[in-house]
Amino acid sequence: MTPAGQHTAHTLAPQAAVVSSVAAALAAPVAGVVIATPAETHYPLVQQALAAGKDVLVEKPLALTDAQGMHLVHLAETAGRILMVGHVLEYHPAIRQIEALIQHGDLGKVQYMYSNRVSLGKVRREENILWSFAPHDVAVMLRLMGNLPFQVAAYGGSYVQPNIADVTVTHLLFDNGVRAHIHVSWLHPFKEQRLVVVGSRQMASFDDVAKRLVLDDQRVELQEGEPMPVQGPGEEVPFAREEPLRLECRAFLEALATRRPPITDGLGGLQVLQVLQAAQRSLVMNGEPVPLPLETFNLHRVPATR
Repeated sequence: MTPAGQHTAHTLAPQAAVVSSVAAALAAPVAGVVIATPAETHYPLVQQALAAGKDVLVEKPLALTDAQGMHLVHLAETAGRILMVGHVLEYHPAIRQIEALIQHGDLGKVQYMYSNRVSLGKVRREENILWSFAPHDVAVMLRLMGNLPFQVAAYGGSYVQPNIADVTVTHLLFDNGVRAHIHVSWLHPFKEQRLVVVGSRQMASFDDVAKRLVLDDQRVELQEGEPMPVQGPGEEVPFAREEPLRLECRAFLEALATRRPPITDGLGGLQVLQVLQAAQRSLVMNGEPVPLPLETFNLHRVPATR
C-alpha cells in the first residue's frame, strides 16, 4: 500500500490498524478478510488467505477461470473456511422481493427477462465491460432462475480501446425455454439500471436508478384464437430501503459467527464465473453460441435472511 493509500485508509477507519503488506494483514488476529483488489489478483490472494486460516469475502468475480474458481471452492471446503463472493445485488431488498414474487407464483411462469446496466461511466483498462458490469446481472438471473443456462451467446464492440469491449449484449438460454439478455455499456448517453421479468400472469420491473419496483398486471392472452394484450394497472411494490452493501457485510459477519454459508457462497460465485467465461468465449467468436453442461443447481439451498 502506498503512503497515500495508508493515509486514506487511516482516515476512513481510524480505529483499525493499517499495515503495508498482504502478509501482515493475514498475520493479524482476525477471523475473516475482505479482498477488494483487481480481478487478476483474486485467485492468488484468496489462496493465501485460506492457507492462513481466514474466512474470505472476495469481490466479484471469484477468479478469472472456472478452473481457478473450482480450486478455491475446493480449498475452502477442505479447510472448513467460509468463502463468500461479493455479488451485492443478490442482497438487494428489491431483488429479494422479485424472487419472492416468482416463488409465490405472482408472475405465473417466467417467460423471459432482461437487464440493462448502462452509463457513461469509468472506462477500465484492465477488464472489458462484460467482466466489469455483467457479473451483477448474471448473479441475479441465476438466483431468480435457480439453475445455469445451457447456452450462452455474447456480442459486443470495442470503440475506445482496441480489444476491450465497451458494449456487450449477452443472451442466456435456459432448459425450461426461458430466455434472458443482459445489455451492459460504459459508452451510453444516460444511466440506466433496470431489470424486467416477464411472466405468464404479470410482469415485474425494477429501476435501480429511480429505486422503484413495479408489478404490472399485463400479459397477452389468446381470445378466440387471436393474441390480445391485457393491460391492467401497475402497482408499486414496497421494499426495505436498506443498503445492499451493508446487508452483504452483515451476511459475512453472520456466516463467520454461525459457520453457515452465505447465499453468495463460493459455489454460487463459481457458477457466475462459468457463465462469464462462456460469454467471453462467445464474444471472441463474434457471437457463436457456447454450450454449458445441462445441469440444474439449487441456488436457493441457503435460506436468505431478511
